[in-house]
Amino acid sequence: MDRFSAPPEYPPRSALVRDCTGCGACCAAPDIHALAKPLGVACAHLAADCRCQIYLTRPPVCRHYQPDWICGEVAFLPTLEARVTRFLEIYGLER
Repeated sequence: MDRFSAPPEYPPRSALVRDCTGCGACCAAPDIHALAKPLGVACAHLAADCRCQIYLTRPPVCRHYQPDWICGEVAFLPTLEARVTRFLEIYGLER
């Protein structure tokens, strides 16, 4: 199990977010090799409202993404920058 799929060492403070529209953390925080998207940089297709501009034609790497425990840890934060910062902190990553 790698560090990105390992369960947290502590229980999440909030429930898994099921409606993730408008969060955008998964489109900005992780590096996505298939899209040549670096760590901590928003996807070129992420709109200002944190929704995907190409949702209906998004690539397989995005179609197959499954929200997990980290969504509940970041989705409540007020800005994309705050969500990305927290995501990176949780995994001990730096831009």
